[in-house]
Formats: sequence, C-alpha cells, structure tokens
Amino acid sequence: MEWIRQKLDKIKEPFAPGKKYEKYAPAVNAIDTFLFTPNHTTQKGSHIRDAVDLKRTMITVVLALVPVMIFGMWNAGYQYYSQLGEAFTFWEALGHGALKFIPMIVVSYAVGLGIEFAFAIFRGHEVNEGYLVTGLLIPMIMPIDLPLWMLALSVVFAVLVGKEAFGGTGMNILNPALTARAFAFFAYPTYMSGNQVWVSEASKVDAVSGETILGSLAAGDNVSYGMMDMFYGIIPGSVSETSTLLILVGALLLILTKVGSWRIMLSAVIGAIAMGLIFNALPSLGIPGNELTNFPWYGHLIVGGLAFGIVFMATDPVSAAQTMKGKWIYGFLIGFLSVMIRVFNPAYPEGVMLGILLMNVFAPTIDHYVIQSNIKRRKKRINADNTQVKTAV
Repeated sequence: MEWIRQKLDKIKEPFAPGKKYEKYAPAVNAIDTFLFTPNHTTQKGSHIRDAVDLKRTMITVVLALVPVMIFGMWNAGYQYYSQLGEAFTFWEALGHGALKFIPMIVVSYAVGLGIEFAFAIFRGHEVNEGYLVTGLLIPMIMPIDLPLWMLALSVVFAVLVGKEAFGGTGMNILNPALTARAFAFFAYPTYMSGNQVWVSEASKVDAVSGETILGSLAAGDNVSYGMMDMFYGIIPGSVSETSTLLILVGALLLILTKVGSWRIMLSAVIGAIAMGLIFNALPSLGIPGNELTNFPWYGHLIVGGLAFGIVFMATDPVSAAQTMKGKWIYGFLIGFLSVMIRVFNPAYPEGVMLGILLMNVFAPTIDHYVIQSNIKRRKKRINADNTQVKTAV
C-alpha cells in the first residue's frame, strides 16, 4: 500500500494550503480518508480514542447490508422468471437482478456524492462518510423497476432537504434514505406501488415486479404465499425488504459490533406485536375487520419493510433517540405506529416509513422529557437526603 500512499501524496500537492487548487482539497481528501485512516491529531485537551470512528461504523453497516442486497438481487430475478414461467438457474436470476439493481446503486452514489462534494467544497469542510450507507440504502428501499431519473430526483431531494439544509451529516433530524423514499412515494405513487411492468422498445418484457403482500391485503385479496416464504423472502417487494432471515443476520452483526441499538430494535418489535394483537382481538370484541386486521400479528413482522426499517433505519444514531429510556419509548412507538398506519390507512401500506420519520421528528422531544424526568427525580432524592440529615441533627 506504500506506493498508493506515495501516489496520493503526489496528487494532493496542488491541493495543499496556499496552492492553486486549495479550494478543492475536500474532494481529494475524501479519497484519501476512504483508503487510509485520517492522521488527525488532537490540538488541545486530553482525549481517549478507540478504533471505532465514523468510517468503520459506516463500513460495518454496509457489511450488514450485503447479504440482504445479494438475496434481493436474486429475488428480483426469481420473481421475473417465475412470473414469466421460464426455466432459470440461480446465476441467471442473480444476474438479471444485478443488471437492474447495480445501475440504481451507481446513480444513487453518483448523484448523492456529487452533491456532497459540491457542498464540501463550497463550505470548506471535509466530505463525511455518512453517504456511504445512505447511497446504498436508498436504492435498496425502492422498487426494482423504478426509473433511474426518479431515483436521481429522490436522491437530490434527500441530500438537499434531508441533510444539507440542516448542516450535513450529523445535523439532520430525518433519516435521509427514508426522506428519499417518502419523496418518491408522494411524487410518483403509481411507480412505488410495486405492480408496474416495464416494456422495452423491442416490446419485450424487461422487468416484472408483482403486487406486494401488503398491497394485496389492502385491496382485500387473499395472499397465496406461506409464512415461511415470507420469512425467507421469496416474495415480491423492494430489493431489501423481503428476507426477514437475512435482515436478522444483519441485525445480529450490528448488535455484536454495538453499531445498532438492540433496545430500539427490541422495543420496536414489541410495539409492532402489541398493535398487531390489538387488531387481531377486534373480531372477538364484535368489531368486524378486514384482511389487514385479521392478518396474524407475527405476519406483520415479516412482510413489508417493517423488519428492514427497524434494523437499519430506526437505529440511525443521528436521527434516533439518544437516552437509554428514550430509545425504548422511541422504538416502541415506531413499531406501534407502523402497524397502525398500514392497517388504518391501506393507501400507506408501508407504515414503517411514516412511523420512523414521525418519530425522527419527536426523538429530541422524547430525550428532553427523559432528561428532565431524571433531573426531577435526582432533585427529589437530594431533598429527601437533606431532610433526613436535618432530622438526624
């Protein structure tokens, strides 16, 4: 790696302070810090540093996403060939899905990083690694047949409005990836429904994405897939959301590396189960239900984007609650609201998107009241101790 280090040092010479291209140094430094650990030193004060920096955190999340992404590409090809009734191999299905998904990743990173670099140069700060994960998450939560120009517009909206308007990485109050999906959902609802079919110029079917399970339930139709198919992920849906099994593998990695909060994940699952049980209990109370209310409570955990949203979106350290008790409240409300929204309003079957974005807004409020509650409790304890001392005297 020494020759790469020497090459980079030579390339960076014109971008050094006082040189001709000093203004564009953040763009070059971003490539440097992506390949090598930044050699920043502490200027004042004493600090204890560990090996976990933003770069390693982002890479850990990307590694957790890889199994879900690979399966999602295979499943996209599987859905395509199976709906056309054609014979296919594993590699043919994976290859077809990759041909559709990889361009989405390229567009997401090209557009998003282009804006990030432009803002870094304009503001004179370094490029943060935050978009390393966001750039992968955005295409993973979109339908495989979403036109690339719609994806590009969604990325622009997410980066400009969801991040840079608040000051960039670490300052945003909304999850950028979900901001992109929300924009696409409300701007192009027919393309986000998951039942579009692309037809190429040669009049040959180019891609197929069948109606999702939540879409079928919202329309009052029966679902032909078994629970194990839903758990393994061999069902229609966005690239990342189908395989609950591999999402759990990613969750385990995030928990073991302490990158993702297990408190948020567990409390969100409890909230979703609670809301699911409430809806399942309606018929016993004499209240007529529909396909969504009668859907088993455990089924809500393995269909749609609920599991993926809980593991990879709700645990975003920037937009989530920060206090321990706040994380329990924050996660529970996400799970509770996600199932409530998808059942009460079938027009929004992916309730987890709105549930997480709503709680992103209220996360600071939750932390505020948790902290104030702790302060009041400690004051009360101090007053009680002082009273005991005075009584003893």
